[in-house]
Amino acid sequence: MTLTKPRAIRPAACFGIVSPASAAKADLVEAGITGLEALGYTTRLFPHALARGPLYYAGTAEERAADLHAAFADHAVDAVICTRGGWGAAELLPLLNAELVRRNPKAFLGYSDITTLHLWLRNQVGLVSFQAPMVAADFSKSVLGIECSGVDLPSWRAAFAGAHEWELGASDGLRVLRPGVAEGELSGGCASIYTESLGTPWTAHPHNGVLFLEDINVKPYQWDRMLVHLRHAGMLKNVTGIVFGDMGSCGTADEQQAIEDSLLHALRDFAGPIAIGLRSGHVERGNITLPFGVQVRLELDNAASPRLRFLEAAVAAD
Repeated sequence: MTLTKPRAIRPAACFGIVSPASAAKADLVEAGITGLEALGYTTRLFPHALARGPLYYAGTAEERAADLHAAFADHAVDAVICTRGGWGAAELLPLLNAELVRRNPKAFLGYSDITTLHLWLRNQVGLVSFQAPMVAADFSKSVLGIECSGVDLPSWRAAFAGAHEWELGASDGLRVLRPGVAEGELSGGCASIYTESLGTPWTAHPHNGVLFLEDINVKPYQWDRMLVHLRHAGMLKNVTGIVFGDMGSCGTADEQQAIEDSLLHALRDFAGPIAIGLRSGHVERGNITLPFGVQVRLELDNAASPRLRFLEAAVAAD
C-alpha cells in the first residue's frame, strides 16, 4: 500500500482536539490548549473531548467515533490531536469510516492507547500518522509550571514542517544495545497495545523496517513476554531493527539493567541492531515526535553517536 502523507502544519494551523479513549481532566486540557496556542496555533474542541463516562471513557464509543469523524471531515481543521490516551480506542475500531478519513487526510497525533488508531490509519487507511505530544498529557506541562517542557520542539517542527532529512541521536536519549545498521519503514508505538492487537481484524502487520516500542509500568519479565509473543506470532520476521523508548517510566534507575537484560534475552535470535532510550511517548520531559510510515535508517555502528535518520518528509509538499 502506498501511504498518503498529510499536509504540513503551518503557523496558525487549527488543531481539532478529540478524546478517543479515556476521559481527560478539563483543567489539563485547558492548560494544553494554552500551550498549543502559545505556539501560534488555533484550536477547536470537539463535543465529547471533555466528556466523562460511562466508566472511565470520554463518552460512549459512538460519541468518540463521531468526534473523530467530525474532526477529519471539518475543512477548518488542519490536524487532529488527542487529549490523552488511557484506554478505549479499541472500542472505536468497528465504528470507524476509513473512506471518510481517506478523503480527508490530515495529521493525527497521539501515543499510548492511541497506538490502536495509528495501526488502523496505517493498515486500513494508508495514512502517515504521528506518535506525538498530546494536549492534556504534554502541552499542559509548561503552562502549569512543571519544571520541564512536555514537548520536544525540534522534532515537532522537523516532522510537521516537512524536513526531508533530519535525525535523532544521543542527545535525544538514543543508546546502542546491539550495533548494526537497519533501514525501512518506521512503525510501532505502545508495546502492550501493539501486542494486544494480535488476533484481531485490526492486528499490526509486520512491515519491512524499523520497529519502535515503548510503554509505562512494564516490568522486565513483561517486556520479555511481549517480545516472545511478537516473535512467536511472526511479527519480527520483517523487522530490520528495533528501537526501544526511554524506560524511566518502567522502573527505577536500579532496575534499568534488568530491563535491558530482559530485552536482549528475548531478542537473542533477532539479528538486527537494537537501540534503547529514545525519549518518545511515556516520558517526563521533551516528548519527541515520531512519524509512522516514513523511511528511516537506524545507524548503531558507532556507540558514541547512534542515529535514527529520517530519509523523507513526513508531510506532503504544499
